[in-house]
Amino acid sequence: MNITLYLTITIMLSIYCAANYYIGWRGWQSLKLKTSLVRGKCYLLVISIAALAYPLARLGEILFPSRFIDNLAHAGSLWLGMLYYLCLLTLSIDLLHFINKRWNFLPLTAVNYPTAIATVVFCTTLALVSYGTWNARHPVTQNYDITISKAAGSLETLQVVMVSDIHLGNIIDNRRLTKIINRINQLEPDIVLLPGDMIDGKVDVLVNQNMIDNFARLKPPLGTYAVLGNHEYFDQKPDLAIEYLKQGNVHVLRDEWALIADSFYLVGRDDLSKQRYTGTPRQDLAAVMAGVDHALPIILLDHQPHSLQDGVEQGADLQLSGHTHLGQLFPNSLITKGLYDLDWGYLRKESLQIIVSCGIGTWGPPIRVGNQPEIVNITIHFTKAPSSI
Repeated sequence: MNITLYLTITIMLSIYCAANYYIGWRGWQSLKLKTSLVRGKCYLLVISIAALAYPLARLGEILFPSRFIDNLAHAGSLWLGMLYYLCLLTLSIDLLHFINKRWNFLPLTAVNYPTAIATVVFCTTLALVSYGTWNARHPVTQNYDITISKAAGSLETLQVVMVSDIHLGNIIDNRRLTKIINRINQLEPDIVLLPGDMIDGKVDVLVNQNMIDNFARLKPPLGTYAVLGNHEYFDQKPDLAIEYLKQGNVHVLRDEWALIADSFYLVGRDDLSKQRYTGTPRQDLAAVMAGVDHALPIILLDHQPHSLQDGVEQGADLQLSGHTHLGQLFPNSLITKGLYDLDWGYLRKESLQIIVSCGIGTWGPPIRVGNQPEIVNITIHFTKAPSSI
């Protein structure tokens, strides 16, 4: 196993174990279970099953994949969402209690009734996770109308549908993919673009669930194109992922470009995480775009919206990215806004227009709070006049 991947898994498991212990311990205290042996044992059993479900399911995917393992993974991933908000709310309350010891500003009811407070925390968490689960399954169509101030051969307009971060696996399965494909086809795009993280982890899911045939149902006149995301490297089989997607008529651009209909260029970058998982960095954008005629419109696909200045310097007209999920769970969006110049939506950076999608799928918890999964529908007008949005 790649040392970076090993360290990442170790750190994440350590955090996961610590979070489960913290919530288990605080729940035990708040519910005063020390006084009841039977209730205490039942509580420990429930917490243990919830905590073990997700890691055991991930292990089971490798050793003996089955429908039971899929269901276990789904239940365990819901617990991930519960755990996140339980930790967030409980830590906030513990911080208030710590401050209250010095300034004594909380009412007695907030101090003397821990069981009631624990009940409120649990019900609030359950409500957030229930809403987030529903929200994650109801994508919206996000429309953009932009202008690129270049002529594009015989094309006056181009209808682009972009779908990022599908995260196909045992949670977002082939049935969900069918609904996504149907929604895309209803928009009747000229071209479909998939900027990374088509799969969540195991590459073989594309074959095992017949997802290749589903992708083949996409028949835009100008084709379906994709780039790799960081998740295509998780299974250490990016070349196999590319081969499978090719069988579904999805053309993966990996540090290369394609001239589409003699009208515009589509430039696809390998993912920034390539070096972390393989030891080999992706090519510089200048090298990737060697031979591109800048008189024609240039659309750049890059999974992660890092190094936006690269696109500006190399004369790209439009960059399409995903990856951020807009934090997926509020308030994580406060973090993504600090990490990226643009974590969702539209931005003009000098001559480069950038659109970042929050994606349509989920990673980890199958829930979204504070954002909506989306299919991005972009109408591009080509003209020699100054561009606008």
